[in-house]
Amino acid sequence: MAEKTISQQFGPVLELIEARPVFDESGLTAARYNLSLGPGECVFIECRDETQRSQFTDLCVGLLPIGDGKVKCLGLDWQQLEERRAWALRGRIGRFFSTNSLIDLYGTHINILWPRMHHTRTPTKQLVAEAVRLGIRFGLPGLPTQVPSRLSVLDRRRAEYVRAFLGGPDLLLLEDPVALDPKELYEAFLSELTAAREKGCAVLWLASDRSVWRDYWQDGMQIFRLGDDGLIDMRGV
Repeated sequence: MAEKTISQQFGPVLELIEARPVFDESGLTAARYNLSLGPGECVFIECRDETQRSQFTDLCVGLLPIGDGKVKCLGLDWQQLEERRAWALRGRIGRFFSTNSLIDLYGTHINILWPRMHHTRTPTKQLVAEAVRLGIRFGLPGLPTQVPSRLSVLDRRRAEYVRAFLGGPDLLLLEDPVALDPKELYEAFLSELTAAREKGCAVLWLASDRSVWRDYWQDGMQIFRLGDDGLIDMRGV
């Protein structure tokens, strides 16, 4: 039985209720989006467009303005939160970005630790220990301190996994996070994903190719397609 977490006190971890983004030339299609994601649940969204994946995730974390409807996380409406509370809530979300989001102004370890240090009260020593464990789990020698550009492409991906999973998030938003190869990394990713879900973490997994789900999808899991027509339920299709 999954360990209860604070997210389970609020019903759905993430809710989109008739949410219609404000449209601009580079924005998400101004359709109405509906989605409900509960604790421990994993929802798959197929989307081949990198910009749409990224902006849909921005919508889920309250960074994309909406003209109608609601977007709620842990029962809180993003539009009703003042900035400080909104960023505190984002501190309970782990995100893997479609594009490299590690910056060379800081060492990789600071890139990994900073979001949790800034938005949560978890002691730094505890975060470092967990980051080292996750790093080793994903194939790093520990917690890398070099600037990100000194790492290989694969090691930067590993570092971004560590950042996303660090701190026991209530919600994971994953934008095209994994490939089938190398197999060891794929299996480690799925293992940590399952462990997070068993603790009540909800997962929204967006991917350009649904083949990456083939070893993880189970009957009853929600699956959608995101495109120019909005979010289309693909169960039974």
